[in-house]
Amino acid sequence: MPEFQYVALDRSGRQVTGVLTCRDHNDAAARVRGLGYYPVDVSQVGGRGQKVAAPAKPAKPIAREDAGAKRTNGGRPSRVQLLLFTRELADLIDAGLPIDRGLSVLMEQTDSDAMREMVRGLQDDIRAGKPLSEALGRYPREFPPLYANMIHAGEVAGQLPEVMTRLADFLEKEQVRRSQVIAALTYPAVLITVAVLAVTFLLTFVIPRLEDVFTELGAALPAPTQILLGLSGFVAHRWWVIALVIIGCVLGFRSWVATVPGRRTFDALRMNFPLAGALTRKMAMARFTRTLGTLLAGGVPILDSLDISSTAVGNTVAAASVAEVRDKVRQGETLSSGMEGDPVFLPLVVHMAAVGEETGRLAPMLVRTADTLDFEVDNAMRRLTSLVEPLVVLLMGGFVGFVVLSILLPIFQANTIVK
Repeated sequence: MPEFQYVALDRSGRQVTGVLTCRDHNDAAARVRGLGYYPVDVSQVGGRGQKVAAPAKPAKPIAREDAGAKRTNGGRPSRVQLLLFTRELADLIDAGLPIDRGLSVLMEQTDSDAMREMVRGLQDDIRAGKPLSEALGRYPREFPPLYANMIHAGEVAGQLPEVMTRLADFLEKEQVRRSQVIAALTYPAVLITVAVLAVTFLLTFVIPRLEDVFTELGAALPAPTQILLGLSGFVAHRWWVIALVIIGCVLGFRSWVATVPGRRTFDALRMNFPLAGALTRKMAMARFTRTLGTLLAGGVPILDSLDISSTAVGNTVAAASVAEVRDKVRQGETLSSGMEGDPVFLPLVVHMAAVGEETGRLAPMLVRTADTLDFEVDNAMRRLTSLVEPLVVLLMGGFVGFVVLSILLPIFQANTIVK
C-alpha cells in the first residue's frame, strides 16, 4: 500500500507530521483524525521519497460551479438552518465524532436539498484533507468572514467544538434580534397598509358615486367638497401617475443609496434623526460589541476582529469609525482610548471596554454590553411602535372626518337655500 505524509494540528494547536501506510488519500485523512489530530495537508509519498500531489478526486455534482447552480435552482439555506447546522455540528464534534462523520449525520437529518448539497460539498473538501475553515470558503454568501475566521481560530487553538458553540450562540442572538425587529415592524406595516387601502377605496369607489348627487343639487360646491372631488378624480383617472412617481422615487432612492457618497449620507441621516437616530446608534453598537466580543472570545486577533466587526455593524458611518479605532489600536493605543471622542461610540461601550481591558475580561464585557444595548433597543422599539398605532388612527380619523364634512356641507347648503 502507498505511504502518505501528513501535516496536522494537535489539540493544543501545535503542528505535527508523520507518515502512514494507507489504501488511499481518504483513508489517510481518516487515519490522521483517528489519531486525534486535525489534518492540514495529506499527500502521497512517491517511490523515491519525493512528495507528490494527492490524486484528484472524481468529479462530483457538488463542484463549485455546480454547487452554485444547485443553490440557484433550489434556493439557499436559511439563517435558521445555518444556525442549527452550527449548533449540531459543534455537539457532534464535542461528542468525539470526526468532522466528516458529523457532516454525514447532518446530511441524513436535513430536509433541505440546498443544505444537503452544501454539507456534501463541505464533506468532500474535509475528506480531501482541507481544514473546515478553508472548506467554508466555497460558500461565502452562507458563511461570512466572521464565521470562517472563528472556525480557523478554533482549529489553530484546538478548541473547535467550544468555538463553534460560541458561534452558534452568536448566530442565535442575531436571529432573535432580527425576529424581534420584524415582529415590532409587522403590526405598524399592516396598520398603515390597511389605512392606505381604505383611503384608496374611498377615493376611487365611494366618492365618484356621490359626484352625480352633488351635481343635481345645482348649487356651488364648498371648497372642501371641490378638493375631495378633485383628489378623487385624480386618483381614479391618473393612478398611473402616482404609481410612476412612487416607482421612480423608489428606484432613484435605491440608485442613490447604492453609491458610496449616497450610502454614507443616508447612514449619517439615520444616526441623526430626532428619535430613530439614538435607536440606530444603539443597534449598530450592539452588533459591533457582540461581533467583536465573540471574535475575541474565539481567539481571533484584535486587529482582525475589528476589521471583521466593521463590516457587521450595518452602517457605513459606524464602520468608518471602527476602522479608525483599528488604526489607533495598530499604533499601540488601547481599544477604549481609541473609541473616546467619537460620538458614534456610546459612553457605555467606551466605559465597559475600559473595564474589560483593566480586568482582562474584554470579550465577556463586550458581550455583556451587547446584551444591555439589545435590552434598551427592545424597549425603544416598543415605545416607537406604540406611537405608530395612535398616529395612524389619528390620521385615518382626520381623513374620514374630512370626507364626511365634504359630503355633508353641500347637503346643509342645499337645505339652507331651499328654506
